[in-house]
Amino acid sequence: MRYAARSDVGRIRAKNDDSAYVGRHLAVVADGMGGHAGGDVASAATVLDMLHLDHGDYEGDAGTVLADEIQTANSLLSELVHINPKLAGMGTTVTSLLLAEGKLHFAHIGDSRAYRLRDGEFEQISVDHTFVQRLIDEGRLRPEEAETHPHKNVLMRVLGDVDASPELDLDTLDVKLGERWLLCSDGLNYVAGHVVERTVRETKDLRECVETLVDLTLEAGAPDNVTVVMVEIAEETPDDVSTAAVDIIPSALVTGAAAEAAGNDNAEAAPAVTASPAEPESGDGKKPVAEEPGVEIPAEQPPSTDPHLGEHLSAEVLRQELASRPHELVGAAATAAESGSIPTIAGRTVARRAATVLTHKAEAPVSEADDLLERPKPRRWVTISIAASVLVVLTVGLWLGYAWTQTRYYIGEFDSHVAIYNGVSQRLGPIQLSTLEAVTEIRMDSLPQFSQQRVRQTVPARDLYDAQRIVKNLEGTGTIAPADECLTPSPTPVATPAATPTAPAPSPDPSAPVAVPVPSVSPSPTAVCGGGK
Repeated sequence: MRYAARSDVGRIRAKNDDSAYVGRHLAVVADGMGGHAGGDVASAATVLDMLHLDHGDYEGDAGTVLADEIQTANSLLSELVHINPKLAGMGTTVTSLLLAEGKLHFAHIGDSRAYRLRDGEFEQISVDHTFVQRLIDEGRLRPEEAETHPHKNVLMRVLGDVDASPELDLDTLDVKLGERWLLCSDGLNYVAGHVVERTVRETKDLRECVETLVDLTLEAGAPDNVTVVMVEIAEETPDDVSTAAVDIIPSALVTGAAAEAAGNDNAEAAPAVTASPAEPESGDGKKPVAEEPGVEIPAEQPPSTDPHLGEHLSAEVLRQELASRPHELVGAAATAAESGSIPTIAGRTVARRAATVLTHKAEAPVSEADDLLERPKPRRWVTISIAASVLVVLTVGLWLGYAWTQTRYYIGEFDSHVAIYNGVSQRLGPIQLSTLEAVTEIRMDSLPQFSQQRVRQTVPARDLYDAQRIVKNLEGTGTIAPADECLTPSPTPVATPAATPTAPAPSPDPSAPVAVPVPSVSPSPTAVCGGGK
């Protein structure tokens, strides 16, 4: 593949969350998301994980290898979030092409796009995994309305810290010499589609094409990061490659890393490192530096440059791998490679470039990685403390709730009698929230039907006195006597002496016969009321 790539932060964003890599056999565009901490990490980690696929020799199906590598990148992002919770919520899109054995293997997730110009036909190969695209597919939204829809940036599928397993769009396509592919982040969407098509058709030089497309985006306001990769299928020849790798990875940075590892600050080491970027023996990346006479401590070099001596990928090893093949690396992934701030994750082999992650502390990348690896331990204490606190709060809350229920009373049925219960009539699982306080002599069948129904449904009372009052009323109802009769005998003895001396002499005689039936009726209510009290 011939290729060119460019990425720009845009006119509004503070940092570039896009990453892209393109070489002879591989092209990848990733648009990261996740706010201040996570977008650039997600896209850079994904792209750097996949760059080792840039070759055409595969034992099995190259398309399966590509899909598996993207799934591996997804697990990497989840692992990074587990190590560093500040990255929670990060994710990235991925749109990629892998050229192997005369076939072009396509893998896609998210809203970055892939366009193909073949036999004069320019078409979008990828499908946006967005909410508005789903509305369009369901016929609920017209394509021209999508650009102004308030939810046009809502993604339905991405890689990263999400609950669902990533569902990739995969395809294997035949290729023709001369066909062109445009891979881009959604930042290019601010340029009209017909303008993009015209630029791809009419601009023969790939470098000029990507420069023009990015410039058009900047002229349109560029509210988002924009990344553009152009690829053209061509006959493979020794000279038919781009040599932008030397520009993407400045020699001064490589020299600085090598000199620091060797304990020598001699700037003359730079030419030897960059003169033959594809010459390192067996991929160990240590020959150019070891041949320099200025290196005083060569024994220290292999641990930091030989990828087979450990599972930690250093920034220098990554640079040597990038220098071993022609390519272009842009965006957040290029920032990670250039700055050297690439800590790794324990347990990841060098063959897995998933071990790389973008950080912003280049002074001590190894110690930063070690610090990240130690973070789960204090987090476990935090989790235990939070769980214990929640348990205490729940226990106290349950106890207070139960204590409150024991201040309540209600009237119910027990063994066909009216009874007073302490608590509430509800249950909490197997726990009954009430206890039997007292059983009265009032039988349920002695009550009217309505009263029986009320008692069986329970009658709540504010306190014990209120419960006794309700029982007294029920008792009066059971004897078919008004409730006031229970109150009459009490005031009568007091009122009668007061009335007797003030009444006229003839009055006592007629009232005497009346007084006789009252005692005959009141003994029963008086006994009931006394019993009720």
